[in-house]
Amino acid sequence: MKVKGSPTGIKAGTKVRNIRLVDGVDGHDIDCKVEGFGPLHLKSSVVKKA
Repeated sequence: MKVKGSPTGIKAGTKVRNIRLVDGVDGHDIDCKVEGFGPLHLKSSVVKKA
């Protein structure tokens, strides 16, 4: 998945931590932290429960 503002993306299967559901903007309704990237806002359509 491409990350805006980063030269590299996030590979499939990357685990995220500190997941919170928020009322987001433009469909970004998950607030989380990814190791190596920091805090991110994700769309629920690109994540799955492990």
